[in-house]
Amino acid sequence: MQLSLLPVLITATSALTTSNEKRQTQQPSMGFIGCSMAENVAQGYVAVGGKHMWGPYGTGGLVVQSWTNTRSSSWQLFDRQVQQKYGGRKPTEMWVMICIFQNPGATYDEVKTMIANAREHAAPGAKIYVTGQPVYPDNPTSCFLAGAQGPQLTVDLAKRAGSDVSLNVTYPGDFNLLRGEVQDGCHANTAGQRSLGQQAIAFWG
Repeated sequence: MQLSLLPVLITATSALTTSNEKRQTQQPSMGFIGCSMAENVAQGYVAVGGKHMWGPYGTGGLVVQSWTNTRSSSWQLFDRQVQQKYGGRKPTEMWVMICIFQNPGATYDEVKTMIANAREHAAPGAKIYVTGQPVYPDNPTSCFLAGAQGPQLTVDLAKRAGSDVSLNVTYPGDFNLLRGEVQDGCHANTAGQRSLGQQAIAFWG
């Protein structure tokens, strides 16, 4: 009688293993760090059907200096997301958005530290993308939080990182928001979130 149950138990165990593996495969493999602007991208990414990258997880206000200490509350938030939502599965790809407030802005050394910390918290050998926060082609000075030249500064820092062979990161391009896609001079409205999400899909799928 016990022997006759063995094939059933093996089949059930095999099905459970397959189900768990399938669920893990379907989980997003790309994490991100940044501020509310990165959150806008993630919100739009989910809204337009993106599956590859994490959804939003509460990164509002987390500018560059929030990520330069690898034990900061920001990284603790990131690590909790890994453990609680993704079962301890560290991302095999990471997107680093350079976000700033006008004061203090950001330095290239801070950006390099931020990237190094991203590698530490991701899976070994993770691919790293780096971008600035969105720019505003038809209203370039609109973001009061970053300052008139702030968004472009973040883009310039990201481009510099992308061209620095010692960092081994990819700069995929600019995120853009137009007048009708902005709710307060900086952040995306619903249409803007969707636009950012579509841009993210074009960058990394």
